[in-house]
Amino acid sequence: MNIGIAITGSFCTYSQIIKIIKEIKEKGNNIIPIVSKEVLSTNTRFGKASDFIKEIEELTEHKVVSNIVEAEPLGPSNSIDVLAIAPCTGNTLAKLANGLSDDAVTMSAKAHMRNYKPLVIGISTNDALGLNLQNIAKLLNAKNVFFVPFRQDNPESKPKSMIADFSMLYETILKAQKKEQIQPLVLGNK
Repeated sequence: MNIGIAITGSFCTYSQIIKIIKEIKEKGNNIIPIVSKEVLSTNTRFGKASDFIKEIEELTEHKVVSNIVEAEPLGPSNSIDVLAIAPCTGNTLAKLANGLSDDAVTMSAKAHMRNYKPLVIGISTNDALGLNLQNIAKLLNAKNVFFVPFRQDNPESKPKSMIADFSMLYETILKAQKKEQIQPLVLGNK
């Protein structure tokens, strides 16, 4: 299967995402990596952007798609079976829910969705139970959009924050291929 994995700026999840991409690749899938501007250029306490990009490119054996010009052809070429945005920040959720496409991730989603193929979202946002709840609701009701099951990640100190269980990403992708939402969608706290 040809799987697009689009990564946005939830930097604390990158070690999890690397591990999951490796597992999905080992199952014989072709991974097309797509990154937002922030992923491409932001150095954080979790590491240097250039090191992360290099690791992703070596792991997937593809150059990252990192701008609108590179992302737009993914739709017309019909080259991706499923597109997963993982992690998907609240900012990207808001853009998707409101039809905005201003970077490689949102353009690839728009280009992919016009082919009526599944889009999988693995959220990672500190505002899921705040203003972003309306965006989650919009996308839950959108055709061919599926969510990786998620939970509150720290209800005591971050009561509005939720994060996908990224270990369920591949299982969610397989269900989405069948146009099914994996259940349960909202998980209990660990």
